[in-house]
Amino acid sequence: MKVLFATSEFAPLVKTGGLADVSGALPLALARLGLDVRVLLPAYPSVLRQLGPDAALQKPLATIAGHRELPRADLLAATGPHGLPLLLVHCPALFDRPGNPYLGLDGRDWPDNDLRFALFSRIAALLGTPASPIDWRPDIVHCQDWQSGLAPVYLAFGLGDGVPAQRAASVMTIHNLAYQGIFAPGLALRIGLPPAGLSINGAEYYGNLSFLKGGLACADAITTVSPTYAREICTDTLGFGLQGLLRARSSVLTGILNGVDTEYWNPATDPLIVQRYDAASLDRKLINKRALQAALGLTMADETPVLGVVSRLVEQKGVDLIADVLDQVVQLPAQVVIQGLGDRAIEERLLGLARQYPRQLGVRVAFDEPLAHMIEAGADLFLMPSRFEPCGMNQMYSQRYGTLPVVCRTGGLADSVTDCTAQTLANGTATGFSFALASAEALLATVRRAAALYRDRPAWQAVQRSAMELDVSWNASALRYQQVYEQAAQARTR
Repeated sequence: MKVLFATSEFAPLVKTGGLADVSGALPLALARLGLDVRVLLPAYPSVLRQLGPDAALQKPLATIAGHRELPRADLLAATGPHGLPLLLVHCPALFDRPGNPYLGLDGRDWPDNDLRFALFSRIAALLGTPASPIDWRPDIVHCQDWQSGLAPVYLAFGLGDGVPAQRAASVMTIHNLAYQGIFAPGLALRIGLPPAGLSINGAEYYGNLSFLKGGLACADAITTVSPTYAREICTDTLGFGLQGLLRARSSVLTGILNGVDTEYWNPATDPLIVQRYDAASLDRKLINKRALQAALGLTMADETPVLGVVSRLVEQKGVDLIADVLDQVVQLPAQVVIQGLGDRAIEERLLGLARQYPRQLGVRVAFDEPLAHMIEAGADLFLMPSRFEPCGMNQMYSQRYGTLPVVCRTGGLADSVTDCTAQTLANGTATGFSFALASAEALLATVRRAAALYRDRPAWQAVQRSAMELDVSWNASALRYQQVYEQAAQARTR
């Protein structure tokens, strides 16, 4: 089976969040199952720089004409990490610019994001039709989030020259339903979307054009990144206006829990931590804790639990709840280390608290991959009190490192963390701590419960080992995706 994996991010070449981690790991896991997978990615300048003087980059596979306001683009071939084949959409007019994939250096969305990702979606769809400009044609076009959400619409209604015959099946994966790619309806004419594509059965959304809604309406199969989140997005609470459509399409909606890259996130081999260790040598973890305390200027205290946070500093992640309880947490006593970027008001609040508690609270307003690994290895607990969390990956990174997660039971957090209770502690299934309601009171009560267990070293290390022994690899998830592909392909040929 041939699969085109269309994504706007791909770790380690370009990353703003968890989408990049999934895109870097899932295609590789699928390839190891024997699928013929190629990743379609915009040719951002940073991507081209990291790939280096690859000869294949100098000779385009094909030049693809634009439509109205969509410029032409070259399709480049390259080899990504672990030998994974890449197809790069090279369009300097839309992608050769500073900043991250979506934002300029001023932190604002690029005003032409609609055109940028319409071109990307259109090329993803084109490759899945008999009109593809290259010999390789996929059976499945697997689209990630709104940035490739128009590809299923183009596949269903055509690229302006009729509905394609023998087209690829499309799979639409939701990584975060809150981001939907909503633009003015006049975009449809500018990007060559057929009139039927801007209808209630396509991308039309309350008078506007929504990339994600179009993808969900037209895809042959829909997946999201955890079983619990698949149920949550069909509710009025977390459906973000698309719950009716998702309920109507629930027969083709599947929740598949993300895995993690267990080679990259492995405390036994991690080159970014001071002391490597595993479940049989947990005492060595203390060396990483001391290094983390020293790096953040915290009091060197082995007996004091360190609580880590690596997150976008926004309300969705519950970081404001963490700020609400910091005064009480440091009195337990405990220390807290926070790294991330996000809402300016939350950033300033955390920095102010760090000035108030310089020896107990370390805050780094930045994205720093080595520090993220230091926190995972050096902290005792990891805080993720998200109000909603489609999957979450840091809780699984933390489990790999014996750093027990404290989470709100939502989305993938509910699916991946077994709360430590008297029963789960006794039967050896506890892998962290969880609470039901995203509130400061519930978070503080759970942190206190975790801190109490921390003082019981044999019980604490038993839970650490249970967490570290979990299979959080992509193997099982990749098999589930393969099943979805097969079902979507069969439905397409009926």
